[in-house]
Amino acid sequence: MRSPNLWQSLRLLQRTSYYRDIPRHSIHTATSRIPNFAFAFDIDGVLLRSSKPIPGAADSLALLKDHGIPFILLTNGGGKHETERVAEISNKLQVPLDPSVIVQSHSPFAELVKGADEASSLENKCIMVVGGDGDNCRRVAEQYGFKNVITPGDVFMANPSIWPFSKNFNNYYETFARPLPKPVDPTDPTKGLKVDAVFVFNDPRDWALDTQVVMDLLLSSQGHMGTLSEKNGRTDLPNHGYQQDGQPPLYFSNPDLWWAAAYPLPRLGQGGFREGLEGVWAATTGGPSKGIELKKTVIGKPYQGTYEFAERQLLRNRATTFGDATDLPPLQRVYMVGDNPESDIRGANSYRSEVGSNWHSILVRTGVYSGGEPAWMPQTVADNVQKAVEWALKSSKWPA
Repeated sequence: MRSPNLWQSLRLLQRTSYYRDIPRHSIHTATSRIPNFAFAFDIDGVLLRSSKPIPGAADSLALLKDHGIPFILLTNGGGKHETERVAEISNKLQVPLDPSVIVQSHSPFAELVKGADEASSLENKCIMVVGGDGDNCRRVAEQYGFKNVITPGDVFMANPSIWPFSKNFNNYYETFARPLPKPVDPTDPTKGLKVDAVFVFNDPRDWALDTQVVMDLLLSSQGHMGTLSEKNGRTDLPNHGYQQDGQPPLYFSNPDLWWAAAYPLPRLGQGGFREGLEGVWAATTGGPSKGIELKKTVIGKPYQGTYEFAERQLLRNRATTFGDATDLPPLQRVYMVGDNPESDIRGANSYRSEVGSNWHSILVRTGVYSGGEPAWMPQTVADNVQKAVEWALKSSKWPA
């Protein structure tokens, strides 16, 4: 049941029977004005905790929907396609949601299918997808439009000697591994499998195998499995020759070291895997102490690119709701409601909007953050998402 205080205090317009039946693009005719603000919500620790709804979360989203106030779910989680993930969230919260309202950590990877031009397009090139359950992330990448996707499990099943300690996972990999588009040729690896990009889509399950396979590619020549670049370690080359020989670019979708799960203490996230890989890289190459960098691209909160992608999605949704974008008042404020100071709050505080909107950070106490002075100070602290939404609507004088 929804909270009477929340609904009564805001004098909800949906009490008028005709309002429910108004086409979404005409909602503004039933309200005093079009909202010049929107919301972005983290999911884990804000709306859900270990897949269970946090009290007030469903009420808050339903309220915003009934008012026609745009919002997105901006999460560093992933591992499933947006349509599947939003269906699960809708079911758990009992609030119907459209896939257009969710931005997952790997959602921006879809823009790399076509790339900026034909040369940068990865649509038909061989990419390796790391992380997630089974080959869920491979299937997500294929739904995005990548046409030649492999996983470390495929590589392992084709040649188990690449990491003999994963033999205990044979039954697991057998459930989804596919034949490689080209086998690794032990006599001439340059004629075998070539990987053009590596994407860590979600938290890896078999860190050891994934670390070994990714390291092999980072040290390879031109991304050919089974090769070792002759440029590695050359002090006359940039980065001592490492990643200077056509190795595949490395992408991470999520920098979070910790996330809120069912266990009472936060659990290591994808950022933990990245730190582990960086440690192996440093031990192998000499790392920062020798002036050697692991070159990679990290997206997800708190990075600027992810917030830009999210804001573009918000603007598209806003135009769909209210009609012609040219007639809309500018989007002036976005309330970012999150539980993780390192990602949600840091990202909102540092984001510089292309359209001039101000992102206002609100930290809730239902997830990673439990008290004390956070590493990144929010502009507002609320006990939970319901309190955050109430405060934000009051701050924006909504309804008028």
